[in-house]
Amino acid sequence: MGANSNKAVIDGLSRVLADSYTLYIKTHGHHWNVEGPNFPALHAMFEEQYTELAEAVDQIAERIRALGAKAPAGYAAFSALTEIPESGTDMNADGMVADLLSGHEAVATSAQAALDAAEQAGDEVSVDIMVQRKTVHDKTAWMLRSTLA
Repeated sequence: MGANSNKAVIDGLSRVLADSYTLYIKTHGHHWNVEGPNFPALHAMFEEQYTELAEAVDQIAERIRALGAKAPAGYAAFSALTEIPESGTDMNADGMVADLLSGHEAVATSAQAALDAAEQAGDEVSVDIMVQRKTVHDKTAWMLRSTLA
């Protein structure tokens, strides 16, 4: 991989990292604050989702490091890279589900962009990681969409 293609992959992975970490924080907050008749199911589902995201951010950050760059870290760095907005704590359960649906769709989009950059660079390892991430976010979005139906 050349320097320019490597930079494009690192930039794409950094965006996915920021989006994923932002979604992790949001999902954990909704896990703590969800209420209502579907509380047990949503509380468990959100826990499963934030646990999966916690593992994913580590994998993405380690790939960035393997490519020779420092992984972005901290709220300021993630805030500068993500387009996923903060949500607050004044949402009902359906609002939380819709909020997380939007977040998973956003991460799927940034994962696709990083996947495209990795394909152009011939970086099969990053392609594989982004295919896995896109698969998870597409499936989770489908489950959240179905929960709202």
